[in-house]
Amino acid sequence: MALADDASQELAHFGAEAGVIAAPFASILLRTESASSSEVENLTSSAEQVALAELGRARNENARLVVSNTRAMQAAIALADQLDEQSIITMHDALLADSAPSYVGHWRDVQVWIGGGRISPHDARFVPPHHERVPRVMADLVEFAERTDIPVLVQAAIAHAQFETVHPFPDGNGRTGRALLQGMLRHGRLTRNVAVPVSAGLLQDTDGYFDALTLYRSGHPDAIVAAVAETAFAAVGNGRVLVSDIRAAAASWDERVAARSDSSIHRLKEYLIAQPVVNAKSVAIGLHISEVAAQNAINGLVEAGVLTQIGEGRRNRFWQAREILSALDAFGERARRQHG
Repeated sequence: MALADDASQELAHFGAEAGVIAAPFASILLRTESASSSEVENLTSSAEQVALAELGRARNENARLVVSNTRAMQAAIALADQLDEQSIITMHDALLADSAPSYVGHWRDVQVWIGGGRISPHDARFVPPHHERVPRVMADLVEFAERTDIPVLVQAAIAHAQFETVHPFPDGNGRTGRALLQGMLRHGRLTRNVAVPVSAGLLQDTDGYFDALTLYRSGHPDAIVAAVAETAFAAVGNGRVLVSDIRAAAASWDERVAARSDSSIHRLKEYLIAQPVVNAKSVAIGLHISEVAAQNAINGLVEAGVLTQIGEGRRNRFWQAREILSALDAFGERARRQHG
């Protein structure tokens, strides 16, 4: 309880720090949380490919799955004030509607297992409840999540572990469960402004995380509470470095860019923090300006060295804010290096 209380204070402090900097930080922290949650499932992708996937131009499937995971996280946060069975199904739908539409919109109706062979569960590491029990146990989980007499971090950790134990969907349970964790932290007002990158902390010790889930299933919940609390410390430390790196990049842009105070270039600089890969169309939509004005703003930042073109083509051109992408990749590398 003492560890969870200290971790809760760290989460709240970081949320307040990052939340007052600028709105784009909320988007970028949400993306890092989604990428890290996907990486727990060995779904890795560079920041550039994820940003391209958001524009429908990714070259690899993992990047598209990370973007889907971002949608699940967004759904979890949007539904934080009404966490019930349908909202959890909605999170899962946001995650897999594009890649596995037959799995979404309902609880699983087949038996599943974790580990072992594909044919039978005899060698499985864990066998979740029979699918006929899923509606009842998920209703029980939601009832637990609505309680107000349990410290938020402890409650969120236990609800997350119970969700992974029930394994209510045929696929996507890990990512949906970590989205639920974000939703519960927001529901309990432990995080208010940003999604703290908790999954990046889990990357520090994924074996410990999975061992904690196993202990929970044996009737020992302390381990998962401790794992989530330790994860919070790691996540906040890594997140603070990310915020510092991005603030430094934004400050260097201010020094390099000379433009009128009302120029779209300044709005584009802020937009790039949340969307570090752009084209004229995406900038026009994002800033509510014409594509001609968007291209002019892009050209101004190219001249200042803020943006560089991806590839050499003249059609379907994209530009990247390399400093932001480098900061995001460094964030992921720190999480992986800690894990190693």
